[in-house]
Amino acid sequence: MSAAVFVSADEVWLGGWRGASLLRIDGNRLDWVAPLAAATERPTFHVPGTIFGGFTDSHVHLGLIDPDLLVAGGIARVVDLGGDPESIVALRDRGRVDASAVAIEFAGAFLTAPGGYPSDRSWAPRSSLREVATPQQSGAAIGELRGLGATRIKITLNSNAGPVWDDGMLAAVVTQAHAVGLPVVAHAEGPGQAQRAARSGVDTLAHTPWTERLSDDDVAHLAATLAITSTLDIHGYGDYGADYATALDNLTRFVAAGGRVLYGTDLGNGPLPTGLNERELVGLAAAGLDAAGIAAAVVPDVTSLDTRISWIPNISTDPAATASWFASSTVLAVASLKELFA
Repeated sequence: MSAAVFVSADEVWLGGWRGASLLRIDGNRLDWVAPLAAATERPTFHVPGTIFGGFTDSHVHLGLIDPDLLVAGGIARVVDLGGDPESIVALRDRGRVDASAVAIEFAGAFLTAPGGYPSDRSWAPRSSLREVATPQQSGAAIGELRGLGATRIKITLNSNAGPVWDDGMLAAVVTQAHAVGLPVVAHAEGPGQAQRAARSGVDTLAHTPWTERLSDDDVAHLAATLAITSTLDIHGYGDYGADYATALDNLTRFVAAGGRVLYGTDLGNGPLPTGLNERELVGLAAAGLDAAGIAAAVVPDVTSLDTRISWIPNISTDPAATASWFASSTVLAVASLKELFA
């Protein structure tokens, strides 16, 4: 076993800015050790610029894209929010052993009401959804997905596209998922559906609400109870109209109310870049997220720097260029750092 190697970096994001830092490479793992000025170990080499945990797209559909393009496009980790579970498991297993492949968490099949969204969509094979009408059926579906390794449950509340569960069934599904340790992500579309999701205990919205302007009271309730996955750019792919304006207004007030935002693109939905989307980052900045806020959105729940990191060759100095600065990032394997910088 090779000895650990100490390295320095100009800046590190690890749940907050750490400044100039000493880190330790141990195999495929990079651990933060101490502020560089206080370090007792001498670094073997220096990594210029800024190190983050691997940038994450928290809303993708791997069955609708080429996953092999993600790492080269600047995305180290994804959360698949709806697809054929067995196909996703195979991709996940590859990402566990191949640092050049994207790391994957997944929800597996959509859970929806009978006849509900996306059961009538050509892009959604039958294996990618479970239509459930009773708590017995939803409990069985949740157990199946958990057994396959799902890390959250995806439900659909799209009253614009078909039936949705009543409040009792919705509460049962959320309660069942939470009982086995799985958070719930909801596609909420149509009048009142985001509010219903929040009241039921859903943990995350898969999209910023865009079908109606939420009241300030509703925004405050959402900010206090759940996270929002951004997906702003799907409303025009750079050629924006009313839906984008509504979503951006809702997200801006959500940010101002202290709500937690996750970077997510709904990759697979239309002409989105297979990788980090600078237009989505511009939207996050427009909603009021500064560099720290965007870092928290693209590196959610990361407490270590393991296998893959995201690297920007300088530090952030221009708030007006925050989105383009993040977009200049590269995914690197921890094991390759010595070869690249020593």
